[in-house]
Amino acid sequence: MTTAPIQRGILAIDEGTTSTRAAIVTESGDVPFISYRELETCSPTPGVVEQSFELLWEFTLEVLREAHANARELGITTVAVAIATQRATAGLWESATGRPYGRGMVWQDTRYAEQLCRLSGDWDTRLRTHTGRTAGVRSPYLWAAERIAAEADVSQAHERGTLRFGTVDTWLAWKLTGGRTHITSPTNVAACGGYDVETGGYYAEWIRTLGFPEELLAEIRDDGGEDLAVLDPDILGVELPIRALIGDQHGAILGLGCFDAGQSTCIHGTGSFIDQILSDRIPMDTTVPEAVTGTVAWRSGTTVHAVENFTAATGSALGWLCRQMRMFADPVEITELASHETLWSGPVPRFVPALTGTRLPVIDTRVRASISGMGLSTTRGQVAVGMLEGIAQSVAQSVDANIAVAGDRPAQLCVGGGLSKSDPLVQMQADLTGVPMLRYSDTDKATLRGTSYLAGLGLLWGSLQEAAQTMGTPEVFEPKLTQRQASEHTGAWRAAVAAELRDLDTSEPPVRRQPDATSAVSST
Repeated sequence: MTTAPIQRGILAIDEGTTSTRAAIVTESGDVPFISYRELETCSPTPGVVEQSFELLWEFTLEVLREAHANARELGITTVAVAIATQRATAGLWESATGRPYGRGMVWQDTRYAEQLCRLSGDWDTRLRTHTGRTAGVRSPYLWAAERIAAEADVSQAHERGTLRFGTVDTWLAWKLTGGRTHITSPTNVAACGGYDVETGGYYAEWIRTLGFPEELLAEIRDDGGEDLAVLDPDILGVELPIRALIGDQHGAILGLGCFDAGQSTCIHGTGSFIDQILSDRIPMDTTVPEAVTGTVAWRSGTTVHAVENFTAATGSALGWLCRQMRMFADPVEITELASHETLWSGPVPRFVPALTGTRLPVIDTRVRASISGMGLSTTRGQVAVGMLEGIAQSVAQSVDANIAVAGDRPAQLCVGGGLSKSDPLVQMQADLTGVPMLRYSDTDKATLRGTSYLAGLGLLWGSLQEAAQTMGTPEVFEPKLTQRQASEHTGAWRAAVAAELRDLDTSEPPVRRQPDATSAVSST
């Protein structure tokens, strides 16, 4: 009688902005099930975007326990835990009770854009050198400092020494270890604008300027590849090492097998993030568009660098069109309708997904989303194509900006995230960028897989490259437009964005608007 081989796997958490998921990723790269809960954000006033940290924890605990129970039923032995989280979303909590002080600030929040703009003149050059980005339009550190100064209960907790601060990775690690670990990772600190790429620590001078108390900063550990903490046995009834703690976009980069310089990814989630791996860190100066940041792709012993930029509201924009505007049943219907249309066969409505402002050609938080070009003969299918084209155009603009900074055009671009399932969207991305798009199966699981690859180093796989061999062969979407045709389409769309910028109320001061950035971003 032969005994079936023991299956081993990594228990992975993917805690995003609109959902929290957990799954077991096996040694062969399989993800046999996913436990899922939908999350919500709230925006009580313009520029303010918040989320319940209590619900983040409650739902994460639920899906983690479900996933672990499912793994046991399937006979899979869990060897470690991996955590990927939305970046630059932060909260404050009481260490004595583990209860958050109100809602956390979400990464889409721009309430402090004007204050940061006032600091940018003195700080942006130094910030570019040390952190790879400018003062930007958001800061978890400034948000926390303002709350400590303004709210009595938060201030008193700080005085008692019981106040804790952290991004979502820190919050989950703290809760999962029973309050014994207060840690974070380079990819998460970098997204907050606090990571000094020259030292590998915090850029304390900037954080102090924002009024944030340094004693509240979490300890920076590697993103993974080693034991970072130990899971409290009360969580699952067993102690397990936590071996990855990484930003969700970075987990997806690894989950798409992009490890080498020149490789590029497009990860569609709440927003759409474009990253390009570098052979070495590129000095970021004032000639670089502000939307393009130098960042840490991941750190595991050594640091891998990348350039990144994003459109903040793409997946969430389609959700908004469906839920609030009720134009479609769900994003799946948008793709289904668009699939019956012939792409580029005629005019379609023009969609600018700027629900929280633009980042290219300039960062301006006053701009809002627009849909134009509809007439009595416009069909729902044409509207669907226009919505997806708006996202594809944003991706193309981001790809161009990264190329302008990195100096290299990627030979191909790996796509991941929920929207990457949309054939019309991925094809339009290839057409507009002139870059072939590679889509592996189950790309919506890229973050779960990549985070597990990192956690499983030395346990399940000898290297990231070995782990990536489990991914199979990708589907390739080749560009179908000529360079001239693509330029005509991107030029028309970018002209529409420029018109939106020109039409802004000139009596209202612009926020983070840098006209010089436009010269570095051209059409394909």
